Amino acid sequence: MTVTAERTPAGRWPLVRPWLGVAARLGLAAVWLVAGGAKVGDLAASGRAVNAYQVMPYEAATVIGAALPFVELALGLLLLLGLATRLIAVVSVALLVVFVTGIASAWSRGLAIDCGCFGSGGQLAAGQAPSYLPEILRDLGFLALAGFLLIWPRTPFSVDGWLAGEPPVEDDDE
Repeated sequence: MTVTAERTPAGRWPLVRPWLGVAARLGLAAVWLVAGGAKVGDLAASGRAVNAYQVMPYEAATVIGAALPFVELALGLLLLLGLATRLIAVVSVALLVVFVTGIASAWSRGLAIDCGCFGSGGQLAAGQAPSYLPEILRDLGFLALAGFLLIWPRTPFSVDGWLAGEPPVEDDDE
């Protein structure tokens, strides 16, 4: 009995990879849309959350905090459409590395802040403990999604594929 390529894990990869890509693209899109949507209604709070990290002057932190929700929403919309996926993955990787570094920095300096990733963030009330490790692990998971899209940006049902004239799903006969 011969083992066909379709029965080996390597043989299944071309069939599974596009759908993992769709899941990664839509999952990361949801992350950016939820994160940006949670902050866009209170840009001042987003600025205070960035300022709580104590890594830049207050004026710069408030400007970055006010711009960040719009950047996140734009990343989410572009990923949802599947437009410029590799470029958006690069920006996502860079932003997530900044976020992980910022959280690790706050943790190492003994700051008691909420990361502000999915809301207003800022200084925690007395008696509240930060949850840095889960936040870092969560962001590393998002970083893995962005990394997947950096390596394999083409996914079914994307504007990128449509512009390239690719079929929505790879042909099984190839």
